[in-house]
Amino acid sequence: MNLLSFFLLFSSLFVGGFSADKVSRPEIVKIGSIFTFGTINGKVAKIAMTAAVEDVNSDPTILGGTKLLLSMHDSNYSGFLGIIGGLQYMETNTVAIIGPQASGMAHILSHLANELHIPMLSFTALDPSLASLQYPYFIQTAPNDLFQMTAIADMVSHFGYREVVVVCPDDEQSRGSIIALGEKLAERRCRITYKALLSPEALATSDEIMNELVKVSLMESRVIIVNAFAVIGLKVFRAAYRLRMMDRGYVWIATAWLSTVLDSTAVPDEVAKSIQGVLTFRPHTPDSERKKAFLSRWDELSNGSIRLNPYGLYAYDTVWMIANAVKVFLENGGTISFSNVSNLSGSGGGTLSLGSLSRFDGGKQLLSNILLTNTTGLTGKIAFDSDKSMIRPSYDVLNVVGNGYRQIGYWSNYSGLSVVPPEVLYTKPPNRSCSNQQLHSVVWPGETTVKPRGWVFPHNGGRLRIGVPDRVSYKAFISKDDNTNEIHGYCVDVFLAAINLLPYAVPHEFILFGNKHENPSYAELVNMIASNVFDAVIGDVAIVTDRTKIVDFTQPYIESGLVVVAPVRKLNSSPWAFLRPFTLTMWAVTGAFFLIVAAVIWILEHRINDDFRGPPKKQFITILWFGFSTMFFAHRENTVSTLGRMVLIIWLFVVLIITSSYTASLTSILTVQQLAPSITGIESLIKSHHRIGYQVGSFAENYLNEELSVPKSRLIPLGSPEDYADALKTGRVAAIVDERPYIDLFLSYYCTFQAVGQEFTKSGWGFAFPRDSPLAMDMSTAILTLSENGELQKIHDKWLNTRACGPATTSVDSEQLHLKSFWGLFLICGIACLVALLMYFCSIIHKFKQYFRQQPEPSLQSNSRSIRIQRFLSFADEKEEESRSRSKRKHMEAMSGRSGRQLPRSSGSVRNEAGIYPEGQNGNASAYFD
Repeated sequence: MNLLSFFLLFSSLFVGGFSADKVSRPEIVKIGSIFTFGTINGKVAKIAMTAAVEDVNSDPTILGGTKLLLSMHDSNYSGFLGIIGGLQYMETNTVAIIGPQASGMAHILSHLANELHIPMLSFTALDPSLASLQYPYFIQTAPNDLFQMTAIADMVSHFGYREVVVVCPDDEQSRGSIIALGEKLAERRCRITYKALLSPEALATSDEIMNELVKVSLMESRVIIVNAFAVIGLKVFRAAYRLRMMDRGYVWIATAWLSTVLDSTAVPDEVAKSIQGVLTFRPHTPDSERKKAFLSRWDELSNGSIRLNPYGLYAYDTVWMIANAVKVFLENGGTISFSNVSNLSGSGGGTLSLGSLSRFDGGKQLLSNILLTNTTGLTGKIAFDSDKSMIRPSYDVLNVVGNGYRQIGYWSNYSGLSVVPPEVLYTKPPNRSCSNQQLHSVVWPGETTVKPRGWVFPHNGGRLRIGVPDRVSYKAFISKDDNTNEIHGYCVDVFLAAINLLPYAVPHEFILFGNKHENPSYAELVNMIASNVFDAVIGDVAIVTDRTKIVDFTQPYIESGLVVVAPVRKLNSSPWAFLRPFTLTMWAVTGAFFLIVAAVIWILEHRINDDFRGPPKKQFITILWFGFSTMFFAHRENTVSTLGRMVLIIWLFVVLIITSSYTASLTSILTVQQLAPSITGIESLIKSHHRIGYQVGSFAENYLNEELSVPKSRLIPLGSPEDYADALKTGRVAAIVDERPYIDLFLSYYCTFQAVGQEFTKSGWGFAFPRDSPLAMDMSTAILTLSENGELQKIHDKWLNTRACGPATTSVDSEQLHLKSFWGLFLICGIACLVALLMYFCSIIHKFKQYFRQQPEPSLQSNSRSIRIQRFLSFADEKEEESRSRSKRKHMEAMSGRSGRQLPRSSGSVRNEAGIYPEGQNGNASAYFD
């Protein structure tokens, strides 16, 4: 080290010891910017950043005596020049870089920023992949394109479209955004059907664009999304206008580049005509006093050269973001210092000197300060989430009309599409439900307010190829007339009626599929859609799981399901047929209740009704007779007690219902046809091991074999209804399993067979189309309309309502009446009996206590319980009139005062003072009740 160097080092250390504030507060802080200043965003950003630097430097409370020095590098539409500019900044002690403008350059420069710890902030390089962890020093200060693509996907779904075409340059600026768009569309069951890729940046020629749009015009989808730079985007619309692709029927959606053009420049009439009806987006910036003040300054700042757009506001806020981060950095003792990168020194060859690049020592802290920004700028709330994305991303939804646009709503990541500004929605709970997604009316291309269908048949000169099964049986559903070569039938009429309801023409042709000897395989027919042999398949095609995996079906136009058919015969006479209406349990419970009710009535009537008194044998017969005679309402005994009458009325009501049900069931059993052999449904058929017939080509074979594990050796293929009848009559099969529409038609002509059990699958017939075909959705709507206006039923009656035997029933098996159908009645009757008995015994006990007053009997203490029970039973068995007369006599004796004297009884017996009759006398109820 020479003397001069030593002196300079000593001077810097000496001055630093006494002037630490000047070391920590440098005079200038360098920041750089990389843009193509000939573009709209480049021009606006240059003016806005210059104004922001002036405002920061004029405010001493921000950086104190330190000034921001902004350097601007023009990449001039060249990615190479942009990279060179970045390298120049990184060797000139620059603390942060604003830019670059394009995502392609950002991917490259971000690697340098990572190595040299220099934060890069961009509000135009918005490729979603730049927000990944791979680029920690790259910060997007405007909502990245992931949110804009989400907004586009929400709009496509909102209008009910399912397929879109994308026109974009084949560069990194578009590539990442289109990948994000595809993912967001897929989440909403939509998809990109074609990508019309153009040469990157301004290299795409008019001829190239024209050729791509011609391809697009021949495709099915009419929803076209344009994601490009302004220069290419306007060329696309001019070419589309010349190809008459801006007329009715098309839907055009442009990303935010179009709103930037409309905001910042005056659009010529020729350009305005070419973009009529286009939908576009613009970053939403809420109104504020600061924004209004800046707008009022803009004309002076720009000298009227260009109008302000939202990216100018983001440019202004980005400068302030850096300034505030530097302020925090310096206030926390940070120093602006750079050091050489040791692993770069000497690694360059030739004249390339990588050793001149220096690493910003405080870059990590400055980056952290930027990401912790939480303030309000011209664009509204400025803050970052954990993924380095701007919080509260939102867009204005615009509709181009005339030489400008009209706002039809907003989109926010908080609540989706809405006509309410996002800043209002943020004060409410989030609501992304379908009913809450709203936009104002749209003026579509062709100056119409009628929403375009969004798709057409491809202009390939052909008609829709519709596969039709060439059936050899059940021709009422679908068949070909050999005389006229026309295909007709129930299924064809439904298809044609639905087609006629569509608001557009569907050119088509029917192509028969089959060998004319047996019904074709429907699984093979449906597979021919996936292999592009047919564009659709109509006919009696059941909607089953395996088929829905490869094609889309319309709404079912007729219900279907597998049904079992078996022969029927008259029931053989049986001497015990009268027992069939009730189950064994029902018979047992009914008989028990006859006896229970008779016993209850006997108890309630015994003391007061001479009909229920007498010797035990007579009383037992009375109980049996009275109980079973109520079945015919022929009981001779009268009931005189209130409780007895109540129980009897309830029981007679129960008997009425039981006898009526028995009569109806017995009548049905003796007259209805019964099934043979004992097949009551699919369960009994499987267990029986009988052979089962099925229709050739039907899915019934696979279902029985694979789902129900019926061996193929038991399955017999059959063709026509005649085959069905012959196989059942001869016993070749015990039953037929087929779909409900076929069975209904078969049974309308063959009355000796019957459907048994319930349908054990639930499905329907529908028309098959390729996956994601928009025609399937429109046809489903048409089928629902046919069902609602009754036309579908008329077609059904025309072809399938020819009944010789009347409509088929599900089953004629008369089920026995079970206890579960009557347990409520028995419960009510049982409760009535219990309540009546409870009230009766309470009354008897009360009377017993009143009649026998308590008297001391020490000599009988050991037998008091048995004596009391005997006295109570005797009292309960005694007729009530005798009890009353004895009670009166006893009362008179008590009044006369002759205690201890034997008193005469009406029966000739006497009792002593204790109230006990001598042995051999009639001593009913001769003791008091303790």
